[in-house]
Amino acid sequence: MLNDTHHPGLRSWVASANAAGTDFPIQNLPFAVFRRQRSSEPWRGGVAIGDQIVDLAALAQSGVLQGQAAAAAQAGAQDKLNALMALGTAAWSALRLALSRALREGSPEQAALQACLVPQAEAEYAVPARIGDYTDFYTSVHHATNIGKQFRPDNPLLPNYKWVPIGYHGRASSIGVSGQQFRRPLGQTMPPGATVPSFGPCKRLDIELELGIFIGSGNALGDAVEITEAEDHVFGICLLNDWSARDIQGWEYQPLGPFLAKNFATTVSPWVVTLEALAPYRVPFTRAEGDPQPMAYLDSAANRSGGAFDIQLQVGLQTPQMREAGQLEASICRTNYRHAYWTVAQMVTHHTVNGCNLQPGDLLGSGTLSGPTLDQAGALIELTTGGKHPLTLPGGEQRTWLEDGDRVVLRGWCEKTGAARIGFGECVGTVLPARVPKG
Repeated sequence: MLNDTHHPGLRSWVASANAAGTDFPIQNLPFAVFRRQRSSEPWRGGVAIGDQIVDLAALAQSGVLQGQAAAAAQAGAQDKLNALMALGTAAWSALRLALSRALREGSPEQAALQACLVPQAEAEYAVPARIGDYTDFYTSVHHATNIGKQFRPDNPLLPNYKWVPIGYHGRASSIGVSGQQFRRPLGQTMPPGATVPSFGPCKRLDIELELGIFIGSGNALGDAVEITEAEDHVFGICLLNDWSARDIQGWEYQPLGPFLAKNFATTVSPWVVTLEALAPYRVPFTRAEGDPQPMAYLDSAANRSGGAFDIQLQVGLQTPQMREAGQLEASICRTNYRHAYWTVAQMVTHHTVNGCNLQPGDLLGSGTLSGPTLDQAGALIELTTGGKHPLTLPGGEQRTWLEDGDRVVLRGWCEKTGAARIGFGECVGTVLPARVPKG
């Protein structure tokens, strides 16, 4: 699965792509939708290289590319990436290879591509795809266990968890791109000891550190996707924060699951990293000794040998007081996607096994990605043990749940000896005060 685009020695004529610690070296080349800030330019697809963006609309018009790569660039020049996503793995790979070669030191296409560059500092971003449907999974056994212990100490993990990838259908219309600001949600809650519910702003607003999986080519209604083909239907992965109103959820979720507790906002990072770029960071998918192995339709040799990904993840929190003092966000969580109980391929396969049709641009959430220790927990409800143990931030402030003005920053990256470091950029969201209705 490795090819010459992954070689750690590759260098680009875009100098910033060669800087140590950059998220966007030439070995990455993730996709986004952008335009220049405060402009009336059309939205179009772009590819990150260092601190620059290759404008796919300009690239398509330049005539530099040929064949599949040219067709893919033309599809990516639209205002959303759905058309590019629909083309499939061969087209994505052809475009990636052509860009890699054109951006390398000594490339004869340097002058032509130089004219297609836009500085990231001058860009603003949109949600990468027109998302028809959004499904949120629950793939961290550690998150499920931590939550279960708070509500069912004697039986924290429900009996179906280790057999079936659990998920629910979320709301696509409220998904926003990094930089999203959203109002604290309103809803009904049942206060402790009360006999009737109350209505008002959420008091237990939480984060959920997740990854988002964008579907590429879809499947026809009634046709299941085999696990051996599942990753061919995945365009790439981004960061995702699925904000959660824990007090609203606790009252409303029975029997049909989350509703107002989840549909008010979900934030994704602008950059989508392709599975091809992640190839050096594949790791074996394993289960703890004594756990049931996946059923046959969720199992394959390729999934066992390399279906998981070594993606490091971090959550940062910046309060209004920290921002006013010029302090950067404080890290409150570090974890890794390799701890997930179900893989990308298993999520896609299970989603379609009953004939459900996925479409280009559909989004799957991984669910909160908590690790095996509490400092690796990807939600405040775990980090504070349900609000019993507040976090103390560097300036002495404490947080149990998110307060108005709090800014959350998710980061993700892959790094190891013998491979180029690649990253996902940032996924940033800020909480605004609730708008309480009149009456």
